[in-house]
Amino acid sequence: MTTRNVSAVTTSEVPPRPSGRRLLLGVVWDIVVPIALYYGLRAAGVSVFVALLAGAFLPALTMVVQWLRTRSLEGMAGFVAGTMLLGIAAALVSGSPRFLLAKDGWLTGAAGLWFLISIRARRPLLFHGGRPLLEGRFRSDGTSWDALWEREPAFRRIWRVSTAIWGVAMLLDAVVRVVMAYTLPMDLVPGLGAVLWPVTLVLLQLVNGVYYEVAGLWRLTAGTTTRPPAALQPHRATRRRRRH
Repeated sequence: MTTRNVSAVTTSEVPPRPSGRRLLLGVVWDIVVPIALYYGLRAAGVSVFVALLAGAFLPALTMVVQWLRTRSLEGMAGFVAGTMLLGIAAALVSGSPRFLLAKDGWLTGAAGLWFLISIRARRPLLFHGGRPLLEGRFRSDGTSWDALWEREPAFRRIWRVSTAIWGVAMLLDAVVRVVMAYTLPMDLVPGLGAVLWPVTLVLLQLVNGVYYEVAGLWRLTAGTTTRPPAALQPHRATRRRRRH
């Protein structure tokens, strides 16, 4: 195989990286726009329930458009879409604005449980989420994460532990959201819920960043671990026997 072919294979193995602009637009559409719509409708005299319902339909509309374009909803997207639609249906049946206010908490809690369940899967959820952003782009010697997963127990352990960190954090975030939804003044909850998202994500990034550094993730991806190559180990063992 030529150098060009090797390069092509290595490049094709790295998942496409979502652009920063696309991520920002997703955050604005899924979080900022529903909050702005809610407070705009409330200022116009619309009831809490109808204003919340209008905001809840915007992220659901995103999922519908994605399904119409690709005819598929994979992984977390499909899970969130299903849970969101079930939540909206339950809110319509109950007619409870408090239930709609707690919707983000139920969704976050369900996602946290899925993170924890995925720890025992073939590959945990955070591995799939982090791979498009990091593989081959940050402190990497070009080794495929598939290869690292197969040969490095420490690499597997790091992603299982970090997935557990995310799962627990999301469950705690969910508890806070549900408590806010049922105890605070209703018009205060959407704004506080929007503020809670960046707080949770920043704390998660800090905790995970420290853990990755301490656990040696970047040494593994950069190929700078101190463990001697396997090919040298028999040679060293032979030298010890000769000394004795």
